Amino acid sequence: MVGKTTRPWLAGTHFTIVAMAVFLGLAATATASTGGAPTAAGSPPPPGSPSGTPASGSPSAGALRLASATTTPRKSFYYGFRYPKLSFTIASNQAQNDLRIDVVDVAGASVRTFFRNDVAPETEIAIRWDGTMNDGRAAPNGRYTFQVSSQAGALAARSATSSEAPSLGFAFYGYAFPILGTHDYGGSGAVFGAGRSGHTHQGQDVMADCGLPLVAARGGTVQYSGYEGNAGNYVVIDGKGTSLDMAYMHLAQPSPLKTGESVRTGQPIGVVGDTGDATACHLHFEIWTAPGWYEGGSPVDPLPYLQKWDRYS
Repeated sequence: MVGKTTRPWLAGTHFTIVAMAVFLGLAATATASTGGAPTAAGSPPPPGSPSGTPASGSPSAGALRLASATTTPRKSFYYGFRYPKLSFTIASNQAQNDLRIDVVDVAGASVRTFFRNDVAPETEIAIRWDGTMNDGRAAPNGRYTFQVSSQAGALAARSATSSEAPSLGFAFYGYAFPILGTHDYGGSGAVFGAGRSGHTHQGQDVMADCGLPLVAARGGTVQYSGYEGNAGNYVVIDGKGTSLDMAYMHLAQPSPLKTGESVRTGQPIGVVGDTGDATACHLHFEIWTAPGWYEGGSPVDPLPYLQKWDRYS
């Protein structure tokens, strides 16, 4: 894409009926692949579960067993639409049990702890983890598992009727790769810093078929959504919990997202196109440092970021 030199103007964002139908179909693919919202205008998810507080005095629990336990989804993203969720019931020889539920990393360290007091056997408990650690920071990429124990420290045993312990593990990532489908990183002219007439390339071109779904690499707030002669249809998102803005350009149709709206990681934002100054179907992707996109920040090479996200998405 040819870099722009002035702030673009906002165009209309009406889809044709056919284009919207195609987009909604592709959004279902995005949901399955990333745990994102089913549509670009999907309602926000329920909040993460409160941590709770330990039982006062001496915590008490009987001999605990996990009568049932499931974790969904198996892949989640920070500020995504579907947080990792543990649903479980316990069996115990005691009527009330003080429980501790930990999110544990691969090294066995607890990164987030929840307390639930006076839990009765066969009462379903649900814990939704929003991806923040006990110190409030976002958890790093990796594999995690939920762990249920008494507040005195005794792990809940597996059900006596189960031959295997339930798998309560899941993968958690901070970013999603923005294209759902086959893609490549083009030639020398596609990279950040490549020569252009009167300027240099400010992003990375990712070549992909027109019509492939695009999702938000990081959720946050839509800083701008509109059309510009060089960028075509595009959207800029201020990344939640980061100092980065991310721009997605040459969308086939105007993004249904509006300036100021919240968007979740992995949420559909449009489809690959070739609008504006583009000679082939591709996504032109930019990352800008603080204070932001055309607000005093600077573009940086997005290729290392994209390659990292590509490996696990």
